[in-house]
Amino acid sequence: MVASNEDIRSTVRRYVDLVATGTPSEILALYAEDATVEDPVGSPVRRGHEEIGALYASLEGLELTTELLTLRACAGQAAFHFEIVTRLGQQRHHLAPLEVMTFDDAGKILSMRAFWSDEDVVVEG
Repeated sequence: MVASNEDIRSTVRRYVDLVATGTPSEILALYAEDATVEDPVGSPVRRGHEEIGALYASLEGLELTTELLTLRACAGQAAFHFEIVTRLGQQRHHLAPLEVMTFDDAGKILSMRAFWSDEDVVVEG
């Protein structure tokens, strides 16, 4: 049985919150052991918790805020748009990726693909 749309929406909301405030292990708990991440699309695919954890470890210590802008969930998948703002000194870096996730029957993330490029980063200050 496929994870419910509500369970998927809940996981995506938790993911967006944890990107700003969580630890790599908290984010990894949302992923299946054999999950894949392509962030950004076109970069090498990360496989499994060790490789995926290295991506989220790079966020530790950064001053981040996130906001979920839109979310659609159906048939074991989600597509969503959110904004990440990173404060670096007096500068604020804005990025609003589009992400697509697939989920296993237990509601764990099986795959995540993030659609963005350097051209999408807006710097203020």
